[in-house]
Amino acid sequence: MALMLSLSFMGPGLATAQERITLVAPFPPGGPVDVLSRILAEGLQKKTGLASVVENLPGAAGNLGIDKVKRARPDGRTLLVVPAGNLTINPTLMPNFPFNIERDFVPVTMLAKAPNVLVSSSAVRIGNLRELVAQAKAKPGALSYASPGIGSGLHLAGELFKQQTGVDLLHVPYKGTGPALNDVLGGTVPLMFSNLPATLPHIKSGKLVALGLTDSARSAVAPEIPTLAEQGISGVVVTSWYGLLAPAGTPVAVVEQLARDAAEILAQVAVREQLRSQGLSEATQKPAEFAAHIQQETQTWARIIRARGITAQ
Repeated sequence: MALMLSLSFMGPGLATAQERITLVAPFPPGGPVDVLSRILAEGLQKKTGLASVVENLPGAAGNLGIDKVKRARPDGRTLLVVPAGNLTINPTLMPNFPFNIERDFVPVTMLAKAPNVLVSSSAVRIGNLRELVAQAKAKPGALSYASPGIGSGLHLAGELFKQQTGVDLLHVPYKGTGPALNDVLGGTVPLMFSNLPATLPHIKSGKLVALGLTDSARSAVAPEIPTLAEQGISGVVVTSWYGLLAPAGTPVAVVEQLARDAAEILAQVAVREQLRSQGLSEATQKPAEFAAHIQQETQTWARIIRARGITAQ
């Protein structure tokens, strides 16, 4: 049976008219999850000959779509495209989280990631990371940073930064990236950890100062921005990434074939350019590597969430 299932992904001649692949995107159309889902759907349809569709199923902070995939038949036909937070933050942050990621799903591969960056408003005259740390240590709690909301990856990036540097920054949560970024641009809040694509136009215009990337390497999108690690602050590696999962029980042969297919699709030059236009870069992994990444990051955020007493609101 496993062999038959894996073969059905290997060529259009093996597909029947009734078969199709459904990629569940548990958020509304237009965002990175939707973009990646549609790229994969198009690529898988060409590779397998199976009709491949995207089903946007938003609701309950993504849990509605996640639940559909959890309950789906484990045959590789119903797959989940999901951001990191739903896998590595929500299990600890949400007291009644309805899933066990390790038990209910099989990680297939990471798909893509976008770097995050620590920025300051040009209105507050913090020109570099050294100045920020010096000011924060001189006046604990006087400087604040905005985030899209309590428990978001960008909120936790700030908490991790505080832990690694020993500085005290005041967290100011907003309902979404847009309102938070607007107040940082206006100088109401001096600092923000944000997705690089959202802030890059304002960095280039001089309205924001890029203090450092929260990634392990510089970004091809903005290679002039150094990482925090380059500037002496280690252990603050927080990227916005997106992954592909299948229901628990999906045969190993099918999972491995899906991972190979996704890697080949995302390695195409035209696809890489499409990703770059969204501020994303291809970041595929083998299933075991992706599983280990999820587990490690979940443990990191669990420590931060518990140590800081962060609860979902």
